[in-house]
Amino acid sequence: MDTAYSNTRSDTIGPYGRIYVAGHRGMVGSALVRRLRAKGYANLIVRTRQELDLADQAAVHRFMEAAEPDYVFLAAARVGGIVANNTWRGDFLYDNLIIEANVLHAALRAGVKQLMFLGSSCIYPRDCPQPIREEYLLTGPFERTNEPYAIAKVAGLKLCEAFNAQHGTRYVSVMPTNLYGPNDNFDPVSSHVLAALLRKAHVAKQEGAEALTVWGSGTPRREFLHVDDLADGCILLMEQGIGTGVFNIGSGTDVTVRELAETIARVVGYEGRLVFDRAKPDGTPRKLLDVSRMQALGWRPRHALEDGIRLTYRWCIENEVFDYAEAEHG
Repeated sequence: MDTAYSNTRSDTIGPYGRIYVAGHRGMVGSALVRRLRAKGYANLIVRTRQELDLADQAAVHRFMEAAEPDYVFLAAARVGGIVANNTWRGDFLYDNLIIEANVLHAALRAGVKQLMFLGSSCIYPRDCPQPIREEYLLTGPFERTNEPYAIAKVAGLKLCEAFNAQHGTRYVSVMPTNLYGPNDNFDPVSSHVLAALLRKAHVAKQEGAEALTVWGSGTPRREFLHVDDLADGCILLMEQGIGTGVFNIGSGTDVTVRELAETIARVVGYEGRLVFDRAKPDGTPRKLLDVSRMQALGWRPRHALEDGIRLTYRWCIENEVFDYAEAEHG
């Protein structure tokens, strides 16, 4: 059923009376809901996957017509780390294409004028100049390991641009850097690097392991952003009425994978050795976003990396995320 809440800010939120968050149970979607409610936005519309299959075009159109949202955050996607992206290439391409096409088209048909599409920094070329500016899109080949996901996200971005040009909609696109935080995916196979290492370090500490294996050489540089900081940036764009263009959202700083692993070990309290498995892929050598467009709007991230990891680890312990980890480890 449609889960909606009475609006307590109808006099101050302008056109954003009814806000639909697609993908509200994922890391990004749940952060958006959490931060929207904290800011007083109470009239939120959410649907579980069981209530609404976003791959079902007819169902999505029926829902959008009935719900009549004033603003849509499209955070629903099939996501995963380097192994998942490279293994289930067809699924990542098809699932993301169908989800975004259905939601965007249904929003258009239902008269939704304002929408935010959540993409990914993996849309940029593998060997991009650093830091990566929004205009570098499609200036070179993608990173091979996540090419299908990147192509799907570029398609969503371009569909937003095309609808804006043809129909006068205000569909803005946001490209987040590597995210972490509550409700991340901590599966050992399909998770991203930070979540995977946090889980590994916890299990290694619990087992008293002498060494913790890190995939790759440890030399690639990565930028990380706490998901609540992303949500705050997205809400800022909504509140300022920005409805066109592409906006990178990141911390503006990066670390090597080795430095990340060392930070995580320190947070968890794991004192064993780090061993780097160079047989595993490194992925893109460096991926640091230029976030000057967001900074010009007054946005800055609130969480330093180690502090954010510490908060995330505490959330994992409090929510017993790792209870199953030891049984699955190995």
